[in-house]
Formats: sequence, C-alpha cells, structure tokens
Amino acid sequence: MKPAEYHLTENPRLQRWCGGIGLAALLLCAVGYAANPVQFHHSWLAAHFFVISIALGALIFTMILHLTGATWSVPVRRLFENLAAPMPLFFILFLPVLSGVHELYHWSHGEAVAKDPLLQLKAPYLNQVFFAVRTVIYFAVWTFLACRLRHLSLQQDEGDDHSERLRRTSAAGVILFALTLTFAAFDWFMSLDAHWYSTIFGLYIFSGCVVAGLAAVILLARHLQSRGHLVETIGIQQYHDLGKLLFAFTVFWAYMAVSQYFLIWYGNIPEETIWYHHRWHGSWKVVSLLLVFGHFLVPFVLLLTRWAKRNLAVLAGFSIWLLFMHWVDLQWLVMPSLHKEGFVFSWMDGTALAGCAGLYLKYLGWLLRRSALAPVGDPRFEEAVDMNR
Repeated sequence: MKPAEYHLTENPRLQRWCGGIGLAALLLCAVGYAANPVQFHHSWLAAHFFVISIALGALIFTMILHLTGATWSVPVRRLFENLAAPMPLFFILFLPVLSGVHELYHWSHGEAVAKDPLLQLKAPYLNQVFFAVRTVIYFAVWTFLACRLRHLSLQQDEGDDHSERLRRTSAAGVILFALTLTFAAFDWFMSLDAHWYSTIFGLYIFSGCVVAGLAAVILLARHLQSRGHLVETIGIQQYHDLGKLLFAFTVFWAYMAVSQYFLIWYGNIPEETIWYHHRWHGSWKVVSLLLVFGHFLVPFVLLLTRWAKRNLAVLAGFSIWLLFMHWVDLQWLVMPSLHKEGFVFSWMDGTALAGCAGLYLKYLGWLLRRSALAPVGDPRFEEAVDMNR
C-alpha cells in the first residue's frame, strides 16, 4: 500500500476556503431572511435538497454495490461512503425549513384549511407536528445507514471481514431508503401544492438523486487523482462503468418525467394539470424546455458513445453539466409556488447554495482525511485494482 495513494494528509486550499465561504454565505442568508423570509425559505429548501441529494444518491449506490457484489466498484465505493456520511450536518441545515413551514406550505395556514375541504381531509397527515416527526425519522434512517455502512467498511481496513453484515444492512436499508425518500419527496416538494399529487413523484426525485450522486463521485475521483491519490487504483474501467450508470440514470430520470407528464396529460384532471400549467407559463416554459434538452436529449446523445464515457475530461464536463441541470430541476420544482409568472433568480438562491455546499465540502474534506480513500481491507480490493492493469 502506498500512503500517498490511499491517504489524504494535506488540507488543500479549496477545502480550507469551503468552510469560510459557507459561513459567510450563511451570514448573508440571515440578512436575506430578515429582508424576505418567504424567498429565503424557498431558496433554502431548493439549495438544501440539491446538496443532500448528492449524499442520498451516494447512499443508495453504496447499498446497491454491496448487494450486487460488483468487483469493479470496490475502488470507488469509499468515495460513495464519504459523500453519504455527512447526514447529521444535513439535519442541522434542515432546521430553517422546519422553522419556515408557514412560509413554504399553504396547508400550514389554519384559515386556509378551514376554507378548503380537501386540505381538511389531508390535515391528519399534513400538519406541522407530524411533518416534523416524519422529518426526524427520515434523517434518523439515513444517518444510521450512512454511518453504519461507513463504520463497517472502515473496520474492514483493520482486517475484519464484514462483507455479510454490509450486505444484510444494505438489504434492509434499500427498503427503508425507498420508503423514507418517497415520503420525504411528498412532504418537502409535492405538498408545496397540496392539491396536486403524483404516484411516481418519489421515483422522479430518486432518479435525480442518483444522477447527482454519480456525477459527484466522478468529479471527486478526478479531483483526488489530480492531487496524486488513487491514480493506480481507479482506472478507465471504473470511469467507463460510472459513465454507463450516469447515462442509464439520466435516461431513467427522463422516463420518470415523461411518464408522470403523459399520465397527467391523458387523465386531464384539473387539480393535476394545473401543476404543469404553472410550469408552462411565462419564462417557466423556457426552463421546462431547458430540462428537456439539457437534462436529457443532449446528455443522451453525447454520453451514448463509448468515447465520451472513456474520455475523462468529457465525462467530468458532463458531470458538472448534469449537476447544474439537477439544480435547475429543483428550481423548477420549488419556485413556481412562489413565482408563478416566471423564473426569477434571487441572490438568496446563490447564497443558500453556497452556504449548504460550502459546509458540506468542508465536512467531506474532514472525512476524507480521517481514513483510507479506498476500502483497502475489502477481500476483493486487490482483484479490482488488478482489473486496471
């Protein structure tokens, strides 16, 4: 084992700056909250989920890799584990959403519920206390799974083989993850318009999380290799397979989006179609078309080639682009409930994103320095590295 290959001992300048930028952005967010609390909470919800979706995508893929036992994935699995691990931070960062339920959700207004028979029927589920309880459950499940999987993986580095325990945890974890993410999607996004509903909305959110997680792990691997780490561990075969998965889940995201749209269009029920009407009005129509072309058609055509998936510069470029499209997608989900006439970029969108992302990257850098960058104790690790030779 080469220490320089598997251990990040230095504290890169980028990571040192992340914490400072994050804290400075949070101070600006506090100013924004005082000036316009409604805009702040909408901006914070979109920015928070953009960052946590990377961790959620990494978490589900960690469990999938344990369940499938794919040898090629072993060298990159620790990167997924580290991306998923900062769940306690995300719960703290979600507290502004819990405190801003009244600014975000129409169903939290007692006078609105009193005048709306549908909201009255949904009141046993859509109320502030039960909303907070469910949120705590979501984060408790995600934190347990992320920390448990990383802890057992780190113990393997010390010589203990926990492969079976990791598989058992992942088998139960996939079920818990599917349930909690689905209900979180309903609670945090679909209930922004409590009259609208979609039975596959959870899968739509899931697909976006996986795309974000895969894009992030590709960029993290490239960043570490640019600093001399994992150069002989993660090879073109791993990048090619990650590129194929990124392509596949980009298509899956589009499939979920199209399925949801056409089922609602075909049903032609006013309380369902109104949600899409808001997103086909004013400049939101431009954003909708941008998602069609930028989140699906362009990546589909270009990532389809073997060359694009094995050209690391192109693959990293598409990863950055898909992360940007994921952010646009979240703006498209959240902001029409506030800006119905068209897309409006607020400076709080930027500061909220910088605050959440800065603290996440600072936490991630701390995790990367605390353990080996690859699961060197995994029984299949040497076999996986040999695949690159």
